[in-house]
Amino acid sequence: MLLRNPINPKASIFKLLFNDYSHFIAIPESCKTTTQFKQLHSQIIIQGLEPNPTIQKKLLLSWSSRLNGDIGYAYKLFVKMPEPDVVVWNNMIKGFSRVGCVKEGVRLYLNMLKKGVTPDGHTFPFLLSGLKPDCGKKLHCHVVKFGLGSNLYVQNGLVQMYSLCGLMDMARGVFDRGRKDDVFSWNLMISGCNRMKLYEESLRLFAEMERKLVIPTCVTLLLVLSACSKVRDKDLCKRVHGYVSGCAREPSLKLVNALVNAYAACGEMNIAVRIFNSMKIRDVISWTCIVKGFVDIGNLDLARMYFDDMQVRDRISWTIMIDGYLRADCFNESLDLFRAMQNAGMIPDEFTMVSVLTACAHLGALEIGEWVKTYIDKNKIKNDVVVGNALIDMYFKCGCCEKAQKVFHEMRQRDKFTWTAMVVGLANNGQGEDAIKVFFQMQDMSIQPDEITYLGVLSACNHSGMIEQAKDFFSKMRSDHRIEPSLAHYGCMVDLLGRAGLVKEAYEMIRNMPVNPNSIVWGALLSASRLHNDESMAELAAKKILELEPDNGAVYALLCNIYAACERWEDLREVRKEMVDVAAKKIPGCSLIDVNGVTYEFVCRDKSHLQSEEIYRKLEELAQESTFARHLPSELLFEAG
Repeated sequence: MLLRNPINPKASIFKLLFNDYSHFIAIPESCKTTTQFKQLHSQIIIQGLEPNPTIQKKLLLSWSSRLNGDIGYAYKLFVKMPEPDVVVWNNMIKGFSRVGCVKEGVRLYLNMLKKGVTPDGHTFPFLLSGLKPDCGKKLHCHVVKFGLGSNLYVQNGLVQMYSLCGLMDMARGVFDRGRKDDVFSWNLMISGCNRMKLYEESLRLFAEMERKLVIPTCVTLLLVLSACSKVRDKDLCKRVHGYVSGCAREPSLKLVNALVNAYAACGEMNIAVRIFNSMKIRDVISWTCIVKGFVDIGNLDLARMYFDDMQVRDRISWTIMIDGYLRADCFNESLDLFRAMQNAGMIPDEFTMVSVLTACAHLGALEIGEWVKTYIDKNKIKNDVVVGNALIDMYFKCGCCEKAQKVFHEMRQRDKFTWTAMVVGLANNGQGEDAIKVFFQMQDMSIQPDEITYLGVLSACNHSGMIEQAKDFFSKMRSDHRIEPSLAHYGCMVDLLGRAGLVKEAYEMIRNMPVNPNSIVWGALLSASRLHNDESMAELAAKKILELEPDNGAVYALLCNIYAACERWEDLREVRKEMVDVAAKKIPGCSLIDVNGVTYEFVCRDKSHLQSEEIYRKLEELAQESTFARHLPSELLFEAG
């Protein structure tokens, strides 16, 4: 071979190049590397063949199309060509598009027009890739001008360009005017809708595609299954399953994984597990789909069983399992699994960190939360706005307002949830006036509050006793921001009015609610009535709660206390009888304590801890000391424990 041996300028093959181009055409095709190509190019220069237009074109096309060579080298070949034709221009535009040099591609196109070369159906698909909307629309005009609007490749290029820019209406306009028998066009539209989270539209397109009798490809099925998993359309999922089963060839692992994921997302775990068990080859994605499916339906035992059976776990599977425990309020289990993840040598990402910080926030585990923050900084884990929000929430729930505010001020980016976390956090920590200030700053930044933000604002007013301001904010929810108050907002207002002694006004608010009050709203009225010794209103509120929650032992106990204080012994006996009939039980309270990075949970009269005997001995000592010091009586201390 010419390119494997030292090249001799006098070799007979080069003499043939002068007279017989057919021999030359085969030589660039035999170049398997760019190094071999450059060897050939150097010999062509030595032989004086480079100025030949046919040879120049062949060299450029081989370098650009077949070898995907460096665009800079291609451009050096291009500028030496005296009159490149449209094929050469197209290859250069394609080369710039391939390396992401969109502006250079457009500039080349404009030079092509100046040289009097007319674009064809292959010019625009490469040119349109990656363009911004303004430039793309101008080139769309050129498409029409040169009569290429009906060209299928150009139409697909326009659809892809508009969908990548998020202009799905424009993409649909081009698509509707084009041919409907090309599956690639349908794939582009469905992919664009998925990208813009228009999943319902994706499924409508697929249904229309079926009516047009266009046979879907594996890519189509993957896109549709992705949309199915988002909207949880199990009927369509089964229809797509029919296409997968009817494939002439064995479906790819990627397609089967998508099918398992779609069924799992729809809650059809029996089918998902059946497909999973029938798979000849499984990867980490296959296992993760099953784990996530069981997590989503709340079956953590089965999720953990499959998770433990995984031969290989990635950070996504770890994070899904950690988040599953978090969603089930199993915060200690979340932290335990996070420690296991670290012991396995798996590096967490920002999503894992958010789950861990949320668990710390609910447990009040400040020490672990501080360690997580240090870990994020040390390992340069992406500290985005979501992680910042989780840190703010964690610090506030652990009572560290200054640290939460420090994180807030250091954040380069903030969203609506950042400001809401600040408002709610300050309000819950008794800094109502500061919460209101942050709320006004939020609006000054043109960030619209949501229902959670207003809940924080009303809570801030509640803690600070700002009754008139609360009423004003409550009315502005509808008038200024078109937010319809929820039961939680009404509950907050009832609690606020009740604390201020306006029990009758609180009751009137409940009566005028557009929705039926729940036990939380009546509970707020009950607390206020007891606080201000309004026995008749307390009795009313307690009875309303028992209508909604007949087995609420705590309310029965309160009602008994109300009747006892009023010396209504007959009513007291009746309530006690009802308590026995419904077997009402009071849910025991629990306490959490963080010791050396481990969070312990105790319920009333709990003896499950390994050191319970020592704990109760110490508690007895403290009770005796407290009694001696004329603090709370020892029996009350034991009751609290």
